Amino acid sequence: MQSIPPVEPGALLHVFDMDGTLLIGAATVEISRHLGRLADGVAIEEAWLRGAIDNLAFWNRALEIWDGITEEQIDGAFEAAVWIKGIREVFRDIHHRGERSIVISQSPHFFVKRLERWGAHATFGSDLRLGEKLREDPTLQPKDKQLITQHLLGQWGVSAGNCLAYGDSSSDIDLFRWLPNTVGVNAKGPLADLAVKAYEGNDLRKAYALGRSLVDENEKAGTARSKSVVNTSDVLTETALRQNEGKGDV
Repeated sequence: MQSIPPVEPGALLHVFDMDGTLLIGAATVEISRHLGRLADGVAIEEAWLRGAIDNLAFWNRALEIWDGITEEQIDGAFEAAVWIKGIREVFRDIHHRGERSIVISQSPHFFVKRLERWGAHATFGSDLRLGEKLREDPTLQPKDKQLITQHLLGQWGVSAGNCLAYGDSSSDIDLFRWLPNTVGVNAKGPLADLAVKAYEGNDLRKAYALGRSLVDENEKAGTARSKSVVNTSDVLTETALRQNEGKGDV
């Protein structure tokens, strides 16, 4: 897993998956498509999903397909990919509220990090080095999503209740099991059952609105609890005053 840089604390942390959540499809396929090697990209993706190849073999084959790729070509693949609507607007709104957004993905970090140009405060992905043959698995594991989130919240000194997660698939299960505020975005399989809120569609602004509704519900519940404590305190104070009526100073 890549090192975790410090992220300036915010009122809330929003954690987004990328492939299938923000990106319609997979980064590996989109990069291969842009290089004219779509069939090869799809083939290794399907082989990995079937369990026919492990992570190390998957990335080494991907590096062969992408041999000689330039930063300009990666930019081109990123811009040509199909993204869910409203990503920039959501990141902008989060920033304006004094909150923070991060993206954690199993896709190559050299692709994921380009979402920082759209307003994500930090990004995390598989530590793949172009032009280098791999000897160790660089894949960001599903458990790393929870570890990264826990690390940042720990740095800020806040609880899991100050975090919202958005995801779609099995790589988000650990995070969704741990966090109390989660939004499934076109979620599949077990994640659909774990998500507190669910969104089906192609507009992140609507999924984000569901996340904000969780924040509003939590704030209302917190206010109600505070009022209950205040009212109880008032009753105790009034009782004590009645008990002391007629008593002189000692």
